[in-house]
Amino acid sequence: MSLDQNLFTLIVTPSTKNPNVVDLHDPMGNVHYRKQRTAGQFYLMQIYDPHSEALLVSVTAPSATSKAKVLELSNPSATVDLKSVGTLTFRWSFKWEDHEFEWKREECYLLRKPDPPVLVALTKEPPGRLKTTSIQILDYNINRFDVQDRKGLEIVILAALLTFHDQNDIYHSPPDSLNSMTRRVSMAPTSPVAGPVPELPPKPQRTGIDRIAELQALRNQFNEVTVADEGSVEDYGAYCSKLFEDDAMLFITVQSDSSEHVPKVLQVVEETKRIRHKAGIDQELHQYVLHDTQPRKGPRRINLDDMTEDKYKPPESLTVHLSKIPMPELQPKAKGTTDPKLPVTEVKPESRKEQKKREESKRKEDKKANNARIPPINRLTRPTISPSPSQLNNPAIYAAPPPDIPQRKSGFFGDMFHKPRSSS
Repeated sequence: MSLDQNLFTLIVTPSTKNPNVVDLHDPMGNVHYRKQRTAGQFYLMQIYDPHSEALLVSVTAPSATSKAKVLELSNPSATVDLKSVGTLTFRWSFKWEDHEFEWKREECYLLRKPDPPVLVALTKEPPGRLKTTSIQILDYNINRFDVQDRKGLEIVILAALLTFHDQNDIYHSPPDSLNSMTRRVSMAPTSPVAGPVPELPPKPQRTGIDRIAELQALRNQFNEVTVADEGSVEDYGAYCSKLFEDDAMLFITVQSDSSEHVPKVLQVVEETKRIRHKAGIDQELHQYVLHDTQPRKGPRRINLDDMTEDKYKPPESLTVHLSKIPMPELQPKAKGTTDPKLPVTEVKPESRKEQKKREESKRKEDKKANNARIPPINRLTRPTISPSPSQLNNPAIYAAPPPDIPQRKSGFFGDMFHKPRSSS
């Protein structure tokens, strides 16, 4: 596959003054990377920034022909294992973040099983040898995937390719050269005189904020910070404040690993605020505290002794949400208020016609109930003696008067009393 002249290209040019130095520059002559190999019993290759002379990556191995090499990136620190996975073919693989990559002589691919791989780097090699003269990083393919540190990925791809050059020089160099002597010493069989083959140098132990970031990455947590024994309060606070430097990070969660770490969570939260205030950041962080959110393990025990005394018990777990924006769903609710998570039945407002019909029906029911409870009082059923208030609800007092009581009758000469005629 030929290189596209329209894409950004790095040209590999060995230095005329030092054979162990190689510059990677663009067609205009601007040097972007500088590779330097250190001669010795072990294989050591380093890539620098030519302008600031800052170390970008170091590659170590027992020898240049080893099937496994260790890449140590700086600022920020990261470790990548480069391994040969081809038995009869040239194939080297490495992992970066959550993706797996593979070099196949002139091409570097991002593997997507079961989908086909995607080409991310391309070189042009002479026939029969691995001696790159130019290389292209296909950014338009890398941008299709979720890669956080793209600059770090570019450095790893270039470092892996340059180690292939050193390995190729060992196989094709003359016998009296220094590289050939290093190859013969590293590939010599183990004997009591020569001694054992040297092992890979140990990986450097991370400290400070890098160690906190590594611990959270092992838990697959990105905006959550679990406070444990390892790490100081200052390191946790620096890590939390660094998370807020990203504009897309609106909130983080600081939680305890066990009950012993509850006070440490509060100290980490205060340290995070102190660092932001010291840096001159005026944006206030909203704080929401939740405690005892983790379910208890085992049966619950109720102690009936000394129930009258109210003793304070510290929370078993603590979770603190720090947010750049207000989060009403985490606001504590007063007693008697409804939970917004519970479904609320929507009540539709009734029309005026329905309201009038409901009020009319209610008046009829009230009137009917009153008529059933107290019968109407008229002249014929009115009692002779005014009932007391307690007797008003007694219907018996409204019965007709006995027949021997004279009834009032209206006549020509006015009202008069008469007795009813007897049947005889």
